[in-house]
Amino acid sequence: MFTKNTFQFLDELAANNTRTWFEANKKNYELLVREPALDFIEAMAPVLEKIAPAFRAEPRKVGGSLMRVYRDTRFSRDKTPYKTNIGIQFRHELGKDAHAPGFYVHIATDECFFAVGCWHPEADALGRIRNLIVEKPKKWLAARDDKNFAAQWNLSGDSLTRPPRGYDGSHPLIEDIKRKDFIALAQLTVAEATGKNLVKLSGSHFATAVPLIKFLCEALEVKF
Repeated sequence: MFTKNTFQFLDELAANNTRTWFEANKKNYELLVREPALDFIEAMAPVLEKIAPAFRAEPRKVGGSLMRVYRDTRFSRDKTPYKTNIGIQFRHELGKDAHAPGFYVHIATDECFFAVGCWHPEADALGRIRNLIVEKPKKWLAARDDKNFAAQWNLSGDSLTRPPRGYDGSHPLIEDIKRKDFIALAQLTVAEATGKNLVKLSGSHFATAVPLIKFLCEALEVKF
């Protein structure tokens, strides 16, 4: 799947982030990035089916689990046209974008990691998650503090500096209620990303994150 040459290509892309260079090296992108990514996604399909049946591994060149290489530069000062990482998201079957609940693999020369959860959920979804924490605090704590989950994952993402409107600032879980992201990260080394056990490793990590994903699915009223 991924090899040292994959990372070398990403380094070269970072140093030559232009349309001219990318078009001249598109064959290497296909061979070293897209093809191994699609192979990995295809291999993850039966793994996800066992772990989280409502989540999809879709090995398509466009619109599937492999995120676009093209950057959205409309609102960014950085106008370089291409992403210099490989982003793979296994979204819920009802999810249409990166903000839906999901499992994620990030591959880049500066950092590799696993991620799970909801990143930048829309206001309605965020409110539903916060409300379920208030309504079922024991269930949230059981997910957040699950022994296997906590051993591999760290909650991450952005938070408000003040309690959100309508929530008690003295609530014992206010720091969790203040979260704007409900995601967790786990380490992935370059050696693991290029190793023969990446599929197995991804599956074992994602399996320990099931308590968090189940909680988010309940909050959003979608099946797990």
